[in-house]
Amino acid sequence: MFLDTAIIHCKAGNGGNGVVSWRREKFIPKGGPDGGDGGKGGDIIFEADSSLNTLISFRYTQKFHAEDGQPGEAENRSGRSGKDLIIKVPCGTLIKDAETNNIIDDMVSSGDRFVLLKGGRGGRGNARFANSVRRSPAFSETGELTKERKISLELKVIADVGLIGFPNVGKSTFLSVVSAAKPKIANYHFTTLSPNLGVVTHNGYSFTIADIPGLIEGASEGAGLGHSFLRHTERVRLLLHILDISGSEGRAPEQDYRIIRNELNNYSGILASLPEIVVGNKIDLSQDYKEEILRLNKEFNIGIIPVSCATTEGIDNLLNILTAKLKTIPKQEKLRFSPFVYEDENKSEIKIEKRDHSYYVYGGFIEDLVRGVVVSDPESFRWFQKVLRDKGIMQSLLEKGLKNGDSIVIMDIEFEYIE
Repeated sequence: MFLDTAIIHCKAGNGGNGVVSWRREKFIPKGGPDGGDGGKGGDIIFEADSSLNTLISFRYTQKFHAEDGQPGEAENRSGRSGKDLIIKVPCGTLIKDAETNNIIDDMVSSGDRFVLLKGGRGGRGNARFANSVRRSPAFSETGELTKERKISLELKVIADVGLIGFPNVGKSTFLSVVSAAKPKIANYHFTTLSPNLGVVTHNGYSFTIADIPGLIEGASEGAGLGHSFLRHTERVRLLLHILDISGSEGRAPEQDYRIIRNELNNYSGILASLPEIVVGNKIDLSQDYKEEILRLNKEFNIGIIPVSCATTEGIDNLLNILTAKLKTIPKQEKLRFSPFVYEDENKSEIKIEKRDHSYYVYGGFIEDLVRGVVVSDPESFRWFQKVLRDKGIMQSLLEKGLKNGDSIVIMDIEFEYIE
């Protein structure tokens, strides 16, 4: 089954907690603190894999959490870092932030890797808090917590040539004739419901063709499965536009051509400007196809190539023209975009907000600071208050009107100010 869009939730691993530990050995009754640091959390990494061609695996698994870092240990041993989680996606997958729809990265080439989310830092053990004054700190730091992100995945098939045209004009038959691909072929509309890829080798030159499901009028506005079909034409280098020159479906070929070109223009000017080769298929069903082609060439100023995919007449000539044209067109590169980046918390930011008789202190610096506070431990709380004074936070609170008896709220810590 083919799936070209998916929404998933990703979360890097939390940092491991630092530990409180004391060196205890024979003949060394007061060996001092030796609590180790916590390990770093695992990263979330995306990797492009050429063996994949659909996002169907993300229908069944939508939550991806990297491993958390392990707590520190005694004897100043750091905890084990969490394992990175590698998420494999097909080549041509766009990674987007689902909330803003901004592009984070474009996974084009097989083996490309991208670190989406970095794991949290490990907390410091109590040995890190020892100094000449505080010789026996009975507190440690918790690991950094990471945030879960909602990610949108969008697959745009990578191919050199995109087959476009109305339903049932012979696109799948053409692909089956020129490559080893075996698309479903039947005499009814929308036999093809997802892009089929085929590799063509002609006179030593190889290229890929994507059979895009049939377009209809209004596809650029989402009619039928328009948007999901047109998406897969965005990465091709050349459009192979197939017309039913015989009119066997009861439609005039000039009407088909005009409608498809209009849909391409409405969907994307860049897409409409791609080089195009127009093919008149089903010449075996028309006795006056030559006159019809001359008329269309004159009306649209195009050079239609006559073929019959059913009898293979004209196919070799078409492949000669196709390969010669492709050799003059540069390979597709990554999409041009300004990458969206999840910004790290500003570790120096301090904000103060007054609400009635309470003062709320928050920001990146505060969140980092609170990870090392154990309110129930007097020594830890004294260290916390000292940092507030040294960093000028208490002075800022006084300047904003802090008075005796007012409350100070810092994250989940609340205490009363006493002069």
